[in-house]
Formats: sequence, C-alpha cells, structure tokens
Amino acid sequence: MNTNRRNFLRTTTAAATGAMLLSPALAMGGNKSRYKISLAEWSFHKAIFGGEMTNLDFPRVTRELGIEGVEYVNQFFKDKAKDEKYLSELKKITKEEGVENVLIMCDGEGMVGHPDKKEREKTVDNHKKWVDAAAFLGCHSIRVNAGSRGEYEEQQKLAADGLRMLCEYGDKNKINVIVENHGGLSSNGEWLSGVMLLVNHKRVGTLPDFGNFITNYETGEQFDRYKGVELLMPYAKGVSAKSNVFNANGDEANMDYYKLMKIVHNSGYKGFVGIEFEGNEISEREGVIATKALLEKVFKTL
Repeated sequence: MNTNRRNFLRTTTAAATGAMLLSPALAMGGNKSRYKISLAEWSFHKAIFGGEMTNLDFPRVTRELGIEGVEYVNQFFKDKAKDEKYLSELKKITKEEGVENVLIMCDGEGMVGHPDKKEREKTVDNHKKWVDAAAFLGCHSIRVNAGSRGEYEEQQKLAADGLRMLCEYGDKNKINVIVENHGGLSSNGEWLSGVMLLVNHKRVGTLPDFGNFITNYETGEQFDRYKGVELLMPYAKGVSAKSNVFNANGDEANMDYYKLMKIVHNSGYKGFVGIEFEGNEISEREGVIATKALLEKVFKTL
C-alpha cells in the first residue's frame, strides 16, 4: 500500500468516526425509514484516480462512513468484469464489512441506441459481462447510458431497441437495466420516460439523478429537475442524490432536496438512495458526510 493510500484510509476512518460521535444519526441504522443510503463510487473518483484508494478499498470506506450500500463504477475495475478471483475478493470484502452490493454504473461500452444495428448489438454484447458481474456480486442492476443519434423520436426507438435486447439478457440472472439521465436527450425527462414506455420490459428502469438535467452542455440548456424526477420516478429502480455545494444550514445550495425527496416519496419508491458528491469546495470525504447528513435530515420530514 502506498503512502498516499495509507494516509487517505487513515484520515477517512478518523473523520467518519468523529462524525458519528458528533451525530448519532450518521451511524449505520441510526434512522428508521423506508430508504437506505448507498454510495456511488464516483464520489471518490479523485481519490481513486490519484492512487489514494482502490475499488477494493471502496466497500471498507463506505462502511466506515456508516453507509449501507455500494454503487460501483465500471471504469475503476474495467479489466476485472470476467475475473472471478477478483470479484470473489470484492464480494468477500463487502460481506465482511456488512455492506450491500447495489449496482454497477457502466460507461465506455458503446452506444445502446446506435443507429447501426450491428453496432447496437455490439454494445449490448459489451454490457453482458457487466450483467454477469453484477449477478455474481449480488447487485440488482447495471446502470447504462441511453445514447443515440438522429431525430428525437428515432433516438427513442433506437435506444429502446438496444435496452430491450439487454433486458432480455438480464432476465437470465434477474439483473435490471436502468438508465440515468446522463446528458443529451437522456437528460430530457419526457424523452427518457418515453423510452421506458417503448421498451416495456420488467427489467428496464430509471436511475433519476437530481443533478443531471443539462440537455445541452454547449448552451447550458436544462430540463426542469423537479419535473424530470417526477417523470422518471414511476420507472425508478434507484435514486441518485447528486450534491455539489452546501449552504450554512447544510442544505444543497443549488437544489431543493426536500422538494426532490418529496417527489420520490410520493411515487411510492422504497429502497436505496445513492449519494453522488461531485463538489470542489470541500473534500470528497466531507462532501459524502454532508450529503448523508442532509438526506437523513430530509428523511425525517417525510
């Protein structure tokens, strides 16, 4: 273990322990609700890219922070999808730490709604190894991107076709295929909800992200986040609580978590709400702790 990684893990443990002593609500199981909190691995992408933490460390850090579930990012163990020895070690660690493997976020495997059918089928094939890895680890889903090209309705049809093929493969091991609003037309709640209707498969679903409703990064055009979450929640098999900046009261400065979680609550959703911190004003560790505290505060109002 290198010095940076050792120092990072030591500091993370100390900070988590201190936070729990200061606030009993931060301890695992400290708040009774119909929601459980998971942690998206992207929250620690700087630490992982910086060599301070590895994918195998992630479940331990998650547990130290008092969080119950882990949401992996495939690029952090890109070459391990078919490595049973590695996956067995990861599964052993999560069992020892008492955290639940929730899902794998998959990027870089092609365009699910590619206009060329052969490329679309190739993308589906590329994702199959992650479906298998998710099943091995005991996850309920993989998260994919519904990228495509062409006109609005044509992209819907193409994305739906690719998703349906992948869902049919997911049926074999009962693994869901869920889509996050993640740029382009997928960040348009009406477009993505329409895709769900076209797929019409029990394995397909959404992962509504509180912050990813930018439909055009060049112009900054956005889809209303509250309307978007409301449109996507009927199909949700997970929820991504994005956070960036906090005000003096500990609330997210750019979005109303109370309003967003009320929408989630009214949909009847039960299950994991995943922390995904992407801010720069505080450390990744501090951001995760702040987001967890905010969620627990909001849960008590529902």
